[in-house]
Amino acid sequence: MAEGDEIDSGWAGRLGLWLGPLLGLVVLVVPGPADLPHAAQRLAAVVVLMAVWWATQCVPMAVTSLVPLIAFPLLGIDSAKNVAGTYLTDSSMLYLGGFIIALAIERWGLHRRVALHVVKATGTSPHGIVWGFMLATFLISMWISNTATTLMMLPIAMALMTSLEELLGSFNEKDPDLQTTQALGRLSCQTYLGVAYAASIGGVATLVGTPTNMAFVGIWEKQFPQAPPISAGQWMATWLPFGLVYLGLAWFVLTRKLTTPAGFSRLNRDFFRERLHDLGPMSRPEWRVLVVFSLTAILWLTRTDLPLSAHLIIPGWGGQAEAFLGWLMADAQPASSHKDWINDSTVGLLFAVLLFVIPAGEKDRGQGSQRLMDWPTANRLPWGILLLFGGGFAIAEGFRITGLSRWSGDLFAWFFIGQSPVVTVLGICALMIFLTEFTSNVATVNAVLPVFAGAAIALGLDPRLVMIPATIATSCGFMLPAGTPPNAIAFGTGRIPIGQMLKYGLWLNLMGIVLCTAATWVLLIPQMGIRIGEVPAWAIPIEKSSSEMEPLSTPLQKAPATQLNPAVEGKK
Repeated sequence: MAEGDEIDSGWAGRLGLWLGPLLGLVVLVVPGPADLPHAAQRLAAVVVLMAVWWATQCVPMAVTSLVPLIAFPLLGIDSAKNVAGTYLTDSSMLYLGGFIIALAIERWGLHRRVALHVVKATGTSPHGIVWGFMLATFLISMWISNTATTLMMLPIAMALMTSLEELLGSFNEKDPDLQTTQALGRLSCQTYLGVAYAASIGGVATLVGTPTNMAFVGIWEKQFPQAPPISAGQWMATWLPFGLVYLGLAWFVLTRKLTTPAGFSRLNRDFFRERLHDLGPMSRPEWRVLVVFSLTAILWLTRTDLPLSAHLIIPGWGGQAEAFLGWLMADAQPASSHKDWINDSTVGLLFAVLLFVIPAGEKDRGQGSQRLMDWPTANRLPWGILLLFGGGFAIAEGFRITGLSRWSGDLFAWFFIGQSPVVTVLGICALMIFLTEFTSNVATVNAVLPVFAGAAIALGLDPRLVMIPATIATSCGFMLPAGTPPNAIAFGTGRIPIGQMLKYGLWLNLMGIVLCTAATWVLLIPQMGIRIGEVPAWAIPIEKSSSEMEPLSTPLQKAPATQLNPAVEGKK
């Protein structure tokens, strides 16, 4: 579902406007379980209200995200000062820096040039065209929001389809060559679906590729402040291979029965050469933005140590920089105090600020020299997403301090008692993929990740083993227009029958469940050093994080860890 500021003025929106407060009031006043802390019950009421409003979009989603700032102090959940402090984190700043860089790429048209070069290089057959658009979309969406990438790529795809119509026939029933018309219709459908699917898949490959990834990082840091940080390099080393495999499978599913329209051989690479010729040679601003973007990506990837295998580790520059800071400030503070001073948001904001400083190299008549970025362009940043992040971070902190994370996690863990970790991850991926076909991705992550954090500990598992696959799965809903913003944009072209989206989307959803689980075991576990069936020491304090937490007496709490997860023997 779109993450914008639109509201649903239909019956669902009107119903949600009243249903949210009503259900929240019921949760608030009806006596809860004896083992549920009172503050946790009050928090649950707020979460129910926000979940209904987020799901129905009866008010703008960013406005719903402001509810904790009002409700938490009034209900005695947390102070106004503490709640406000959760809304702006380094994760928010990473998104801010990354999006400003993306806007600079868009401002100077670099994305169009990259897309046309990629499509030209992949061939001009129907299968090659679909693959070219999917690959170009995937690569751009790794760094630019999925929605923006789809909006950039679809006009190029539609321009190509228009040219094909002129060359090979038009989309109308009077066309004497119905086979050509039908073949062009299928090619348009597969190409537009390919763009939408590739935008969502590409977004999972980097931390800044989609807001759900950034929401996870913020929740992770609030939920487990002692946990090792998750770097952009680690994330990309794990999920870029996953994304490439998923992209290939999506292309295969879409083009398996794709036919070649009659006369298609008349289309050659000249079409793309002409479009590139229309763009002209790369301008100075394009070259300079490309350099800034490349340096940002390289520094993100190399900040932390990157283990390629058990015996081959590429050292990151971040540790050396922090050691230098320790040496520089040795008279004032011990070197150890500079650990984690530099993170990915530092890099992103550094180059985002430099964009406002570096001259574009072109003069605007009457206004002198331009810079690579100006504030009117940067002000197009979707500020509502930052508030949406903040609402999720506030909920995560509320779950932690009230004990609701522990209690709801124990309750959720009942579904997976006695199951292997593989089955647990499979079930969670399936739940998240099909749930986000109907709900906002970021809102869903904000609502359920704190629950999954507690459930993982109750099951004797490393929280990363549950929370990260769940986050990735939210970007893999491909069946419905409401599943993701790219789905909705592509469906809006009018060339995609809903039956086709359901058919292809179902296959990709099922593949996503299996592939996400496989990537967790093959890539994530070795990359992050996760030990199966063991709760890390840094995760244990979540169960003792609040003075308000009352001793739990649920059957889960009474059961030994080995009963929850047979693979665990006295490790909880």
